[in-house]
Amino acid sequence: MVALGIDIGGSHITAAMVDLESRSIIAGSTLRTAVDANLNAEEILNTWCALIDSVQGRAQGTEAHLGIAMPGPFDYDHGISLIKDQPKFQNLYQVNIKDELAKRLQVEPGNIRFINDAASFLQGEVFGGAARDKQKVIGLTLGTGLGASYCADGVAVDAALWDSPFKGGIAEDYLSTRWFVSRYQELTGKTISGVKDLADLRTEAMVKRQIFQEFGKHLGEFLLPFLEAQQLETVVLGGNISNAHALFMPALLEQLQGSARPVVIKIAELKEDASLIGAASCWASLVQAS
Repeated sequence: MVALGIDIGGSHITAAMVDLESRSIIAGSTLRTAVDANLNAEEILNTWCALIDSVQGRAQGTEAHLGIAMPGPFDYDHGISLIKDQPKFQNLYQVNIKDELAKRLQVEPGNIRFINDAASFLQGEVFGGAARDKQKVIGLTLGTGLGASYCADGVAVDAALWDSPFKGGIAEDYLSTRWFVSRYQELTGKTISGVKDLADLRTEAMVKRQIFQEFGKHLGEFLLPFLEAQQLETVVLGGNISNAHALFMPALLEQLQGSARPVVIKIAELKEDASLIGAASCWASLVQAS
């Protein structure tokens, strides 16, 4: 059974065919194109459909089933965009995206499903990645911002924890790239562009170690109350900062020793494919029914 996984962002659309039985993307099926989110509704929809149609055409002989990861606010059940106060997709406000795509692609509206874009990362990792078939999971994307989602019984939802109160500020102040940049400058008077620069440093080993230890401690302090309140068993870490996990993992694990229940930390495996697989997994029930 094949479904189309589609990831729509403010500057792009990516789509691929996903084999729901192997829970993986079919090799060579991924296409991506840039999208100007400030175009009028007709132009945006036509750009999306041109790419989807190209991918869909490769799945000859199969009924099309589309799973689409979309940014919010959005009515995910009915397929209606509610974005109006952001610098993207304002011309799609209150447009029924499901009906418009169905009409242009000649697909039944019932064959199109939507998922929150923040949740689709974790949905993919639970369906076919690092947390496959785990039951109670939190996923964090650590990068320029802080993304978070929960998954219980195979269904992921956006947790929107980025602005949670933390250490006199908000969580994103301490768990994103900008914290590393500002902390390094505070300790050395020098500037770096991001976490990779710090991880690759051959000098200032003590400063490097201190910063990553502090980050691991912060991450553990932030996670503990959510792990206990939600009775979570698995944490999936993604985003660019997770690439340096070896440098902050010891401090994170030490901090999590205070948890009342054992917790497993997993590093995301699917990278950019996670959202595509997560979106397509909206149709996983077709495999179970066949």
